[in-house]
Amino acid sequence: MHERSLPASPNWYCSRCSDVNGSGLLGVGAKNIIFLIDVSASSCRVTGELVGHRDLVSGFSFCQHAGQSHICVSSSNDGTVRFWDSDSKVLIREQAAHQNSVAAVHWSPVDKNLVVSGDEKGIVVCHWYHTGDTASFFPEPRTIFCISCSPHTWSSVAVGYKDGMIVLIDVSKKGEVTHRLRGHDDEIHSLAWSPLVSEDALCSRLEDIEATSGVSAGDEKGCYLASGSKDQTLRIWSSAKGKSVMTLKLPYLKKRGSAVDPGVKERLWLHVHWPKGRPTQLVSSCFGGELVMWDLTRTGKQRWTLFGTSSEGQNHSRIIFNMSSVRLQDDRELLISTSMDREIKCWDLASLDCCWTLPTLGGFVYALSFSPVGTGCLALGVGDSMIRVWNTLTTQNQYDTRSFWQGIKSKVTALAWHPKKEGSLSFGTDDGKVGIYEVFSNRPPQISSSYHKKTVYTLAWGPPVPPMSFGAAGGKPFHSLYSCAGEGIILQHDPSKLNGEASDIDKLIRDTNNIKHKLSPHTDLSWKPDGKVVAIGNEDGCVEVYEAPSLRLLCSIQQHHKIINALRWHPDLDSPPELRCLLASGSSNATVYVHDLRSVIENPPEVPAVLTEPYRRLCGHTSKITGMAWSPHHEARLVTVSYDGTAQVWDVLQEAAVSNYRGHVGYLLCVDWSPVDPDVIWTGGKDFTLQEWRVSKQEFTKPPKGERRSRNEKMKTNSKQKKKNKKAPGGGGAAAPAANGEHVAGGGKALTGQELSGEDEEDEVRSTNSPVPPSDKPGTHFKSLKCMYVNCILKIFCNCKGVSLCVRVSPDLNLLKKKKPRSMLPISTSMDHRPKEDLLQDCVTLASVRHDTGKTPCVPGQGEHIHLGLFSDRQALYRMFEAEEEGHVEAGHYDSVVYLRLWSGDLEGALQLAVEKGELSDHLLSIAPMAGFEVWSRTVEAFVKQLCLQEQYLKAASHLLSLNKLYEAVGLLRSHKLYREAIALVKARLPADEPVLKELYTSWAATLEKDGHFSAAAKCYLAAGASFDAAKVIARKNDVPSLRTAASLARISGEDALARSLALRCAKDLVAAEDWITAQDVLSSQESLLVHRLHFCVAELMTAMPAASRAAPQLCASGAPWASPGEHRVSLQDRVRDAWEARFGVSQSSAGHRSAGALLQELKSAESPTPTANIPLGQLYSSLHLTRAVLSWLLGDDGQLIKELWQAVAWLRDAGHFRVSAELCRRLFPDGDVSVCSRKHSKVLHHAEEEPQAAAKSLQAFVHYHRLYEHWWSNSIQIQSGVPLPAAGPGDEAQGEALNGDASLDFDASALLSERHAACQAAQRSVGEIQERLAAMVLKHSRAQGGSANARTDPTSPSLPVNDSLSVSSQMYPHPDVVECCLVLLHLRRSSPSVLETLRQKAKDLLRQYGTDASAFKASQQFLP
Repeated sequence: MHERSLPASPNWYCSRCSDVNGSGLLGVGAKNIIFLIDVSASSCRVTGELVGHRDLVSGFSFCQHAGQSHICVSSSNDGTVRFWDSDSKVLIREQAAHQNSVAAVHWSPVDKNLVVSGDEKGIVVCHWYHTGDTASFFPEPRTIFCISCSPHTWSSVAVGYKDGMIVLIDVSKKGEVTHRLRGHDDEIHSLAWSPLVSEDALCSRLEDIEATSGVSAGDEKGCYLASGSKDQTLRIWSSAKGKSVMTLKLPYLKKRGSAVDPGVKERLWLHVHWPKGRPTQLVSSCFGGELVMWDLTRTGKQRWTLFGTSSEGQNHSRIIFNMSSVRLQDDRELLISTSMDREIKCWDLASLDCCWTLPTLGGFVYALSFSPVGTGCLALGVGDSMIRVWNTLTTQNQYDTRSFWQGIKSKVTALAWHPKKEGSLSFGTDDGKVGIYEVFSNRPPQISSSYHKKTVYTLAWGPPVPPMSFGAAGGKPFHSLYSCAGEGIILQHDPSKLNGEASDIDKLIRDTNNIKHKLSPHTDLSWKPDGKVVAIGNEDGCVEVYEAPSLRLLCSIQQHHKIINALRWHPDLDSPPELRCLLASGSSNATVYVHDLRSVIENPPEVPAVLTEPYRRLCGHTSKITGMAWSPHHEARLVTVSYDGTAQVWDVLQEAAVSNYRGHVGYLLCVDWSPVDPDVIWTGGKDFTLQEWRVSKQEFTKPPKGERRSRNEKMKTNSKQKKKNKKAPGGGGAAAPAANGEHVAGGGKALTGQELSGEDEEDEVRSTNSPVPPSDKPGTHFKSLKCMYVNCILKIFCNCKGVSLCVRVSPDLNLLKKKKPRSMLPISTSMDHRPKEDLLQDCVTLASVRHDTGKTPCVPGQGEHIHLGLFSDRQALYRMFEAEEEGHVEAGHYDSVVYLRLWSGDLEGALQLAVEKGELSDHLLSIAPMAGFEVWSRTVEAFVKQLCLQEQYLKAASHLLSLNKLYEAVGLLRSHKLYREAIALVKARLPADEPVLKELYTSWAATLEKDGHFSAAAKCYLAAGASFDAAKVIARKNDVPSLRTAASLARISGEDALARSLALRCAKDLVAAEDWITAQDVLSSQESLLVHRLHFCVAELMTAMPAASRAAPQLCASGAPWASPGEHRVSLQDRVRDAWEARFGVSQSSAGHRSAGALLQELKSAESPTPTANIPLGQLYSSLHLTRAVLSWLLGDDGQLIKELWQAVAWLRDAGHFRVSAELCRRLFPDGDVSVCSRKHSKVLHHAEEEPQAAAKSLQAFVHYHRLYEHWWSNSIQIQSGVPLPAAGPGDEAQGEALNGDASLDFDASALLSERHAACQAAQRSVGEIQERLAAMVLKHSRAQGGSANARTDPTSPSLPVNDSLSVSSQMYPHPDVVECCLVLLHLRRSSPSVLETLRQKAKDLLRQYGTDASAFKASQQFLP
């Protein structure tokens, strides 16, 4: 988007804040942005930025794998790690696995998906790029400074800490520490792995070291690791042995003509870099910005070679922070370094010479200006306290820049080239200093002895004005330097005598124009190129044009209404006469105005003209204007920059927007047009960058509407909040990465008028030192500072000792200004401040009135003698009061009027006025009874209304009570939902049976219930006598404690039906959690729920079955004695009957509500749902039928008993619980005979009716069915375990027939092979198939007729007739699938020869006849020939 650019300076004190990929793309972290720079051996170019971090970037690394080298990762003090695509410059993913500032990050050279990061608390996190997963480790409780992943083993990571410890961890083993490398005694600044996988490259150099230890270098496989520390040493470590094998001490090199003193601890950052393909060479930084190449195989003292020795000035001038290398396609290997001197340098590793230097900027770009004499020479004023002068037209080095810093101690905020003298550059700074640099000499700058008190806004060269013009020697023309600063004055400096005193031009303006009033503070000035007139902008938005040299006011432009930020005259060179008098002005109201002052300048008026309409109005920016420049190549073309973050090019005559540039991040501060290229403009701003861009290449023509303004306002708010929450740095913890060295702060003219903008101070290099406000007395400021000092010392002491101490230091009372109370008699008081003569005349007038001389027609207390009413009679005083009242009414001071009426005795009038104006008070109400009962009553009612408007409802209700309006007071409280206070008032003052009390409770309960406060609502319902509602509202919570409480409440209140319902709901929830004891306890409080207690007892016994436990694991132990497993030969119904008799007293002899008949009648109301596998508490519904069965047994109803037993087994079977159903059959009938209900109680079932007989046969068949499967499974287990099965003998068949079928089976398997049931089941399957076909045909027909695609057949349609060979009862109680039983028997016959041949043959016959469906036919093919 831009042609050339100077980026922001790389962040300082970061171990890895820059990296370069294989294609030569360099990424550098600067502030919270990553700048992307395309590097080659001859030049570099900024190609874009990665914007998104909310705090300083602390680490950056490229993925070095082919096909993925455009992916990069960055870490920040905001605690996030972000993955970026450097090609598209978009964010791929953000991960916030860290809870603290991230100190370092590195992409593994081995694994293309592994990224490792570490934070200041010692947490190491592995990020997996392809999945987005993270894994955190805590190897050491220390502050991490650097991290480096091994280039040979993906799981090996080196971590350097602040205290000098280096740890090697294995991330594949959860961060296990493999080695702790001890040797350094200060911060680890950098770590670098050897590019060679083994430790053989340095064996020749390490022979002496290895000989002393007796270990050969090749005994273990490993890799060397280099470390650089603040202790001024480099160490080479063996990762195999975990110890140091070489120590290198930094050389003390000469710097600036003097040697480094070893005894003085220098500022140092020791970075090490191990270039690829150079296993025996190591590059490191040094004390003063030098780079050193170490030869690790060389012996002796001179083991290093210095970079950049072929010519002077190649090295950095300050310490180096980061290095990275890349091998280009032409096989040249380049090294990129970043330094505290704000330069990025590229080195050729073959020649060790510097290829190019890219200057960077460490602060806001406040000012930029092209020299009018030296074409293409661009000067920059930057917030890092330096001036850059860039020769933009050079062809050899496109970044040929010189820096000037001597004599500058603050931000450079203004620049101006001398219009005639080449190389003479004036500058102004944030601390008010003005100076001149001769940029082509090495001399320090000349500094003016006249300092401004605040920031210098503007510098301008112009013709001298008196008194300096009087000293022009020999009539030779020369130029003066004018400076405008934040305190609002313009000083004229003599450039030849800067040590002399500068003159304030305001004195000349006053004298020339005979001005007596105070001049508005000045904020900008601009001399017309011909030097005839000067335009001065003021803080009030006025622009004044003066004629030189006398500075006579020609006109005043009153168009802007906010502070003037920029003024520019149209250039005179080669421009038509009608354009030479155009003046452009920009202020904080975002509109640019252009005025044509030709008539005023050519024909000066005798009286200064006032201009209120502009020649052209340029609208489009959405925030304040900060700078502008006329094009030297076009007629009436102007470029402006604004706080909306854009630069706008205008065609002034057409009032049209030409082009809009949006390449900066943040607001812009300065702009200038290229003097050689009409299409090129240069801009600088808050983002620490200078950018060159072309007008013709911009996508937009107008600024964004409102977008940038919203963003900037948000940035300001965040900056203010950040400044407010900023903490003082502590002694411990990691050194936070500095944005170019210091915490950033900044400023701009135009936000507060006279001072730097406060919201920008966070973003600059050094903050502005605010001047101390002057005090009236010499010792006042010292006393206040002393109090602040004592407070700070006490706070620091308490924080260090962990003591909470509150100390109050009395402030100096002289510093506190007492607020003067408002006078009750302001008019008469003001009359005492007249001239002395008038006050003396008042004495004469008063004497004449008192002695009634008749010579003075005066009425005291009225007119111009109002103040004399205080010194005359009462009537005069009343007249004075009336006049004072009128003044108070006009000023809106009604309380003063009330008091004046009180003083005059007009109490009713005072109260009436207070009522009308809403100024009643407790004091007025307290004296209202003096005016009578009716007046007092009306006043109280008015005060109540006033209090209600002020939302003081409790106080209003209390005043209503004073009128004995109790019901009105209650209604007031109720209408504003103050139910608690209203109820308290009613209960305290009215009878207990008052109807309004119940209404209050009910209304409050409804409100509480709506808000979800069920317990409080229940108390209200109870107080109102609505126990039923109280129980219902508590039950709305629908948890066990609430239901139990609601049931108890309903039981106590006599709501028996509700109590039973709630208790049963609570018990079912407890049963669902298998808390059987609590469930029984809940039901025990309700005698009418005895049958449900019996039911839950049966359910608990069923849950205790072994198979049931395996199918549905218990959540908690029951603890009930009947729930123990018991003997396997005792039937379940016997255990149930014994438990009922022992625990609940229910037996055959029970009578009353405990009789079996009554209990069974109650239990019939409990419905059992249709069995499905998704219904919870499946055993609970099965146990319901078992409970009915036992009760039928106690009643002697054998038919109902067998039917309920069949239902219990069938429910589990139909719900899909096969194993539980089988276990239940085994527990109900241990002997396998369903006719034997109980051996303990000698109960044998006899059925005379058809339906019970059908149920018994069906149940017997299912018992055999489960035993058949059990026998099959046991045989299968024996075969798998290798146990031999008994062979069938010759007489087995006859013996088996004698034993009801089969000697190997303990039941009659032939009962499962019923041909009648097989025919019925086959018919049912056929009917099902036909119904499915019919449904499909109906659906197809419906779709063809345009019906719904989701149409379904009616499930209630009559089914086809089935086999009539079975009775209705037999069809109600079906048998197991005969075809399935045949298949199982045939499988069993194959594994067990003991199965009789007759059974096998019968099974085959049934399969041939009825196994016709697809699944059965396929399964039977292996048995049928």
